[in-house]
Amino acid sequence: MDSLEEKLRDSGSELLLDILQKTVKHPLCVKHPPSVKYARCFLSELIRKPSGDSVTLSESSAIISHGTTGLVTWNAALYLAEWAIENPAAFTHRTVLELGSGAGLTGLAICKMCHPRAYVFSDCHGLVLEQLRGNILLNGLLLESDATAPAQHPGHNTHNTESPRVTVAQLDWDIVTAPQLAAFQPDVIIAADVLYCPETVLSLVRVLQTLSACQKDRQAPDAYIAFTIRNPETCRLFTTELGKAGISWEAVPRHNQKLFPYEEHSEMEILKLML
Repeated sequence: MDSLEEKLRDSGSELLLDILQKTVKHPLCVKHPPSVKYARCFLSELIRKPSGDSVTLSESSAIISHGTTGLVTWNAALYLAEWAIENPAAFTHRTVLELGSGAGLTGLAICKMCHPRAYVFSDCHGLVLEQLRGNILLNGLLLESDATAPAQHPGHNTHNTESPRVTVAQLDWDIVTAPQLAAFQPDVIIAADVLYCPETVLSLVRVLQTLSACQKDRQAPDAYIAFTIRNPETCRLFTTELGKAGISWEAVPRHNQKLFPYEEHSEMEILKLML
C-alpha cells in the first residue's frame, strides 16, 4: 500500500495530492484507519482515474452499537452510491428523500456527484442522526435546522446553487403520519440495506404506500430500494407485500462501475418501484 501512495505523491498532480490529504491522510482516517483491503482498492482506483470528488465518513467500529446497525456503512449503500454516480440524471435538480440513511455515505455521494436540488437524510435513532449531522458537516455541506417538513418552502434556498439544500429528519416508520410524509414532497425516494427483518419490511412498505397515496396532483416519485440478498425469504416477503400494496416494481440492470470493495459472495440488487 505504501508503494501506491508513493506513486500518487510522485504523480505531480495537485488534485491527487489534495484527494490523498482529504481521504487516507485525513486525520480522522489516520486515527481510525480503514481495512488495508479497502485502502488498497481505493488507491488503485485513484491511480487509474485521477478525477472526481471524495466523501469523508465517520463510522462506529462495531457492527451493532447502542441497539442500532445504522452507525456503519453496509454493502447495499455502497452499491446504490455506485449506481447513482453512474446515473446522475435520476437525481439532478430533484428533491431526494432517503429512508434509513445510516452513516450517510449514499446520500453524501449523491449530494456531491449528482447535484440534487434538495436532499433529506432520515433515520429514527438519536445516535445515528447525531453521526449523520457530523458527517454532513465533515463533507462541507451546509445543514439546515432539523425538520419534519423540510420541503414546505420549496423556493427557499440560501445556499450556493451548486450545493443542495440538506436537512436531517427524525423518521420512525411505525408512527410517522401521512401529513408528515406528504410535507417532504420528494421527487425521488431511496433506501439501502433496510430489508433485514420481516417487521422492518412491513413498516417500509407501509411508508411507501403512504407516500404513494399522499401525492395528490403531483407526479409520483421514483423510488429505488437497494439490498443485499442475505435471506431470500425476506426479499420475497418484500415483493409480496409490495404487490398487496399495489406497488409494481422492476429490477434495475447492474451498473458497470465498481468503486468499492465488497465482502466476498455478496449479492446485491436495486428495485425501482412504481408508486
